[in-house]
Amino acid sequence: MKAKRNLEELEAIATRLRLHVVDMVAPSGQGYVQQGLGAADIFTSLYFSEARMDPADPLWPDRDRIFLTTAHNTAIFYATLAERGFFDIEALKTYVTDGSALEINSCERLGPFVEATCGSLGQGLSVAVGCALAAKRQGRACRCYVICGDGEMQEGQIWEAAMLAGARGLDNLCLIVDYNFVQSEGSMNRVMSLEPLMAKMESFGFACQEVDGNDIGALLSAYEKARATKGKPSFIKANTVMGKGVASLEGLMFHQLRFPPEVAASARAELEAQLGEIRR
Repeated sequence: MKAKRNLEELEAIATRLRLHVVDMVAPSGQGYVQQGLGAADIFTSLYFSEARMDPADPLWPDRDRIFLTTAHNTAIFYATLAERGFFDIEALKTYVTDGSALEINSCERLGPFVEATCGSLGQGLSVAVGCALAAKRQGRACRCYVICGDGEMQEGQIWEAAMLAGARGLDNLCLIVDYNFVQSEGSMNRVMSLEPLMAKMESFGFACQEVDGNDIGALLSAYEKARATKGKPSFIKANTVMGKGVASLEGLMFHQLRFPPEVAASARAELEAQLGEIRR
């Protein structure tokens, strides 16, 4: 089942998710703040509008599958799952504490709503391709969505999986790249550029779109177009701004951001003010 929410409601959810990211990372003073803030609109649009799922029945055979292949970007992932009703929001307070199931890399130990353990970068698309193939053979209408990082696209396994997806015409597969222009060693263009990425994906047999990954309306339109595409897997290059939603953090290219209490408090106050504006 799909959640029915309008754009204003989705923007409010995205802001709440950003607040959770701030609160989850703040106690450790360092973490994946920038990626979580930047990807909040991708997660919101997928989990709260596009994908068919039922938190009361996470193993529903006809559910849409969402694979987070950048499995370290967990603050936003766990916040999304909790807000969507897969587990108690109070559990977010245990993020990366000893013994918590909310580990820095997501794994299936948390529950069946984690579709795959993808601690090694580059593996998630392969798993999703297998699931999409199985769904085709079983005649199921479910779709497989993959959230991948741009740095992760430098992994060779991604391209092997993409080659198979294109060769099999998996039109029930949608690869979304959170393109924030940075990987762990620095700028994408300085370390190893992916460009011309759209042309590369088209040559692998994908129907390609490029959108503003911080525009929920644009993302929803892209998903709609992907669903209507027949005979080809879909690729969405979603350009995002690291730290989106917090003015002092936007565009800061840190793989792991140092996040002292005063910065976290300022970020929280700014996001709470935004949420108040949306609710008016």
